[in-house]
Amino acid sequence: MSKDDHKIDADDRNVFDVLNERKYTVDYFQREYSLEQRHIRQLVTDLTSTFLDVYEEGDPRTSVEHYNNYYLGPFVVSSRDGMKSIIDGQQRLTSLTLFLIFLNNLQKELGGKESIEPLVFSERYGQKSFNIQVEERKKYPENFSSKDVTKYSRTMTNRP
Repeated sequence: MSKDDHKIDADDRNVFDVLNERKYTVDYFQREYSLEQRHIRQLVTDLTSTFLDVYEEGDPRTSVEHYNNYYLGPFVVSSRDGMKSIIDGQQRLTSLTLFLIFLNNLQKELGGKESIEPLVFSERYGQKSFNIQVEERKKYPENFSSKDVTKYSRTMTNRP
């Protein structure tokens, strides 16, 4: 085992860099997803507040690149046999993924042209799958119904 096998790197990364067409696994010893509606609501409120602190009506979309960042906390990932496994931060990354699923579907409903789907799904060997791989979830991308999205989006937005 080389010294690089235990190397620790700390980098600032944005959501695009962390999730865009990148595959992660969640090891069996990780706890089940357990964040509650209040946690999701707080995340959405924090993200919205951070955005609105700098946004001014009429700002071109390109201005967003220079807006303040929102710190999501650290994510600890280990690499083994070519796979990246989330050691710490899977609850936050899963919440963010659920939120991105909601936004992706909302954008489709509104006729948006930019796709954020690569932040949630990617293809490998012709198979579409979630970027965060959990064995129990592998069946969902092709069968992820609008009913499922509605259920999660209601949780995200606190709608009945």
